[in-house]
Amino acid sequence: MTRETAMPVYSMTGYASAQHSTANAQPDSDTRNPPAAQLGLEIRSVNSRFLDLSFRLPEDLRQFEPALRDLIITKLKRGKVEVRASIETANASGVTEPSPKLLHRLNGAQDSIKAWLPLASPLSVADVLRFAAAEQSGTRDWSEAVLPLAEKALKELLSARQREGARLSTMLTERLTQLRALAMQALPLVPQLVEQQRQRFLDRWKEAMALTEGATLPEAAQDRALTEATAFAIRIDVAEEITRLNSHLDEIERLLKKGGEVGKRLDFLIQELHREANTMGSKSTALELTHISVDMKVLIEQMREQVQNIE
Repeated sequence: MTRETAMPVYSMTGYASAQHSTANAQPDSDTRNPPAAQLGLEIRSVNSRFLDLSFRLPEDLRQFEPALRDLIITKLKRGKVEVRASIETANASGVTEPSPKLLHRLNGAQDSIKAWLPLASPLSVADVLRFAAAEQSGTRDWSEAVLPLAEKALKELLSARQREGARLSTMLTERLTQLRALAMQALPLVPQLVEQQRQRFLDRWKEAMALTEGATLPEAAQDRALTEATAFAIRIDVAEEITRLNSHLDEIERLLKKGGEVGKRLDFLIQELHREANTMGSKSTALELTHISVDMKVLIEQMREQVQNIE
């Protein structure tokens, strides 16, 4: 018999970020050798029924979206995941100053255009600064930095999701213990309530027969009364519901110990728990059992909210 390998329980909620900095350019270099810059990458995830990926990347990194998507798909199975990237140059807080060589090229290009289009508007300062910023960002090669940085951020995200998953697992285990205690409280009540209702039914039947002024109760009528009382007792017997509820609790505990991709299975079991607790409440003929059913449904609802965050 093979033994199941325990795996962590992962939450679908998490956040991670990573940065990569480049070296400074030489002081007198051309703009084609851009200044120091920092590449930042953020990954956020929340719960979702499926894996839903979205990317917010600058134009210089658009080409890496397919590779980033493939990387994330290999690591994550569920969740709404958003990937954000940004590029900041060393002088991002100020103005990107154009080099003399860039100014010379722009001036030559403007003279050539003026020769053919005399009415063309001259370049403004804003135009020149925009060309300078575009040339600096466009000449940098991020191919060797993007994927390693994404792997680093993804590793941190998995660690964050694992920590959150461990917290959720602990909370669910505590709720399982409380539900088991409530089931134990309800179990001894079942035979007592069944017998009480059966006896109450028979007593009322005899009271009704007493109104017949001492007439002898036919044997067939007595058998019919006993049959009706027994059938009613069966209808209010919740022992089967308690047994199924305990079975579901055992399965939830097993899944939490097993770990891995258990979120959808746990969500189904939570629905079954709610069904059993609700049936107990509807069949209850005693206030004490009704209270137990309500307490169970409160705990199960708390579990449902947390299970929806498990991958």
